[in-house]
Amino acid sequence: MAVAEQMGASFDPDRIAALRAQLEKSAQAPAGSSVPPQPVPPAAAPAEPGRTAALKLLWQRAIAMTLAFVALLYAIEGVDSVTSHDLDQAGVKPRTAAGLDGILFAPVLHANWAHLLGNTLPVIVLGLLTLLTGIGRGLAATAVIWVVAGIGTWLTGASGSLHLGASVLVFGWLTYLISRGLFTRNLWQIGLGLVVGLLYGSILWGVLPGQPGISWQGHLFGALGGLLAGWVLSSNERRHRRGESAGRLASSG
Repeated sequence: MAVAEQMGASFDPDRIAALRAQLEKSAQAPAGSSVPPQPVPPAAAPAEPGRTAALKLLWQRAIAMTLAFVALLYAIEGVDSVTSHDLDQAGVKPRTAAGLDGILFAPVLHANWAHLLGNTLPVIVLGLLTLLTGIGRGLAATAVIWVVAGIGTWLTGASGSLHLGASVLVFGWLTYLISRGLFTRNLWQIGLGLVVGLLYGSILWGVLPGQPGISWQGHLFGALGGLLAGWVLSSNERRHRRGESAGRLASSG
């Protein structure tokens, strides 16, 4: 009995219940407790630094690619100058088998240095802005413009004429940038298109015939190629917008 009396205080049921309740309370860690808060997982951190880095990389790549293309144009014209402009014969020659090569080469050839200098600033500005819509998207738009302008010029150009120059790309990039915002209904793209239109919209008169020595066919089909590229490359946004509209109509019913 003496042993039982000495152990009784340690095995008091009320004391054990109180200790158990205290442990459960600590495990639950209610608000205001002394338990330190759990750290926020890295995935829950704001993504702003990542977006800034991606935007910076986009600008760097777009600038580098634009300047590299301009450097290529000047290098080709340099070679053309020292070879008595033999390279110019690789331009588009409408409805001739030999002129088909011009579909590939004409946009990087120029009649002379003055021709190239006149195209340089529009190539830098509009080419850069096109790549800033996305490197892959900008390259795809350029490819569409390149091919449409070349084929259209080959089919419709005057017999015996020779067509060359990067202006076909300039006209295509211009209409691509103007039309893309309208097709996607993106406010930023619409604003960009308005600015570009105000700066360079007047050159679109070059799609009309009547100017001697000007390939209005190249300008016209370059511009049409830009519209086609704007339509085709905005298909995802248009499809997404149609899906949202259908969802709203279904939910309203």
